[in-house]
Amino acid sequence: MEIRRVSLYKNGVGYFEHLGRVQGTQEVSIKLSSGQLDDVLKSLTVLDLGKGRVSGVTYGTSDTASRQLSDLRLNLSSAATLTEFLNSLRGARVEIRNGAVPFAGRLISVERKTGIGTARTVEVDQVSLLSDSGEVKTVEVSTGSSIKLLEKGLTGSLDRYLNILSSSRSPDERQLRVSTVGEGARELFVSYLSEVPVWKSTYRIVLAKDRKPLLQGWAIVDNTVGQDWNNVQLSLVAGAPQTFVQKLSLPYYSRRPVVDLPQAFNLTPQTYEAAVLSGRRVSGRVLDASGAIIAGATVKVFDDNGQLAGEGNSDSFGRFELAGLPGGNLRLDVAQQGFKTVRISGINLATGDFQQDVELQVGSIADSITVTASVPSLNTSTGTLDTSRTGRGSRLGQGSQMRSGRERGGSLEDAAFTPSASVSETRAAMQSAASGAQLGDLFEYKLKEPITIRKNESALVPIAQTEIEAEKVSIWNERSNLPRPLRALWLKNTSNMTLDGGSFSVLESEAFAGEGLLETLQAGERRLVSYAADLAVVPDRPQTESDDLMLRATASKGQIILQRRASYKKTYRFRNNDKEPRTVIVEHPREQSRQLVNELVEESTPTYHRFRLQVPAQQTASLVVAETRDYPSVYQISKLNEEQLEELSVKGKLSPDQKKLLDILVEKQSALDALEEEQEALEREANGMYEDQERLRENIKALKGSAEEKALLQRYVGELNAQETRLAEIKKLVGELKDKIMAAEMARDTAIAAIVF
Repeated sequence: MEIRRVSLYKNGVGYFEHLGRVQGTQEVSIKLSSGQLDDVLKSLTVLDLGKGRVSGVTYGTSDTASRQLSDLRLNLSSAATLTEFLNSLRGARVEIRNGAVPFAGRLISVERKTGIGTARTVEVDQVSLLSDSGEVKTVEVSTGSSIKLLEKGLTGSLDRYLNILSSSRSPDERQLRVSTVGEGARELFVSYLSEVPVWKSTYRIVLAKDRKPLLQGWAIVDNTVGQDWNNVQLSLVAGAPQTFVQKLSLPYYSRRPVVDLPQAFNLTPQTYEAAVLSGRRVSGRVLDASGAIIAGATVKVFDDNGQLAGEGNSDSFGRFELAGLPGGNLRLDVAQQGFKTVRISGINLATGDFQQDVELQVGSIADSITVTASVPSLNTSTGTLDTSRTGRGSRLGQGSQMRSGRERGGSLEDAAFTPSASVSETRAAMQSAASGAQLGDLFEYKLKEPITIRKNESALVPIAQTEIEAEKVSIWNERSNLPRPLRALWLKNTSNMTLDGGSFSVLESEAFAGEGLLETLQAGERRLVSYAADLAVVPDRPQTESDDLMLRATASKGQIILQRRASYKKTYRFRNNDKEPRTVIVEHPREQSRQLVNELVEESTPTYHRFRLQVPAQQTASLVVAETRDYPSVYQISKLNEEQLEELSVKGKLSPDQKKLLDILVEKQSALDALEEEQEALEREANGMYEDQERLRENIKALKGSAEEKALLQRYVGELNAQETRLAEIKKLVGELKDKIMAAEMARDTAIAAIVF
């Protein structure tokens, strides 16, 4: 049966179809390798297309040689010697002829003996036999001896042993035999999957000044299945359906354990994680007319049909974010009691996320204000961002001029060969050898004409020929640690086919301009691809500035919450030494906690924001990226010191009445601190007296029986009496201070409770 159709996938498998004719009851064979057999058994389909049926499919076993040898009556390995062979025959009837006299009997044992010959030492096998008369004989097996197997069936086992050894050295080829039963001539259809080399994509992007950019796609295909592909219909599928290897061709043996009958069979409940939200997002902040944050506002997003697509509320910082939204036109509604409802229409998420602050006006929530989503513009000190040109490939670099090497100067100016116009015209007029079609989640390139690829050969076949949109830019990423920006193309796949990932080469004015890698590009998708260094643009070291501003302060329940805003500013500068202007795409790191002040970002990836900067010829241009981060600082009022209170008064933008409340608190806290310090001083004095009294008592004990006892005793007793008097005074003073401290704490707490703003 010949191969008629082949479909190759990017995950290393191929789909093969065979078609052949059978007559009556017939068996047909398909040659396979051992590596193919497992996949074939897992995916084989056989159909008799006439008045017949398939009676069975057989193939050679894939059991290992050691496993097959273990099933024989001969206990031999695949590298058995004569001595091992004879030992495996112990107990069998054999006849050994050593010269003219035969010796017959049952083999008892084999022993290797060393003998001395005429010129050298030799080793021989001595075989012990038990004759039919009961006599044990020893026979020497040497050169010229013959052994005959007398036991029935033993010769067949030896033949099987030799066949197994022989097959293990034969080529790795398996015969898949399909048996059919029927009448007359019929067609037989066979299909299966098999492991094959991954087909590869490679592209040519041709830039010319007089026509749109042209993309040519080629595929590299390898035939390693051991069979010619003669006039097969070849399809190349961009996609990787799930597949795996399972050793179905190998006999599988399992040792089954002995298990008691179960008493009960209970299943433990399972839980599964929810899916992560995907899709586009709408975000921003809700503010009033004065710029103050509005928390708890209701935020809803509706699609074109008026169906609710997402809902949420603004947080304590006025921020909102709704993710997992569908692409297309949407409407954003923001509402809060005491304010008019704001409706923003014309939000288009087809090209990316939408971010915009919403300002609410005082009024009834039943009243609504409808506005249209704005399209921002970016002005820098010397560069301008114009989003009206985003995604258009008719102008590459700065304008539609794609100059030849002679116009640009450099090494191409002295080129000895100038291509004729017919080369580019012929290339543009070429037709793709493949047609594209969507296969569910996959994409198929189907060759229009049958192709022949001999076994163990490869082929390079064209699969795509289409005009695309491409904007010539320079891309700069500070984290890449490159000294210069990279020349790049902003490609948009305007074809109706998926472009499989692979390498690409850029030809500009019929000269090689660079090469790079292209990831899979869906129809309508836009992607940046770089191919060379831009030696004309010199980047300066970015300048970074930061500042921290206190927006407002709120106080309640013994806490002061400061709303702070950290501001970050990064300036990118580029010098263009070329005689033509440059478009530089700056990749700025994307911090999730930061908000862009100027939101005219060209596009955003999970890691970077991309900005467009026009750099005039032989001039310098700058791009300023400003970001902010709002965060709170919480203070316990009871733990504020005078320095912190002073900072709050100056930076917290407090009114005179609010500052007066804090001044009262400072006064009450200072009075309380003074009383507590006085109490601590009295307690330290009392503790010192207690220690001194202990010392005096020890001295009195030591005076007994001494001459100075009477005089010193009077002295120590006088000191103890004086200390006791002072301790009584301290105890009274501490008691009075505790009452004052309690009253001061109540006054301080009253002052704290009064601080609400």
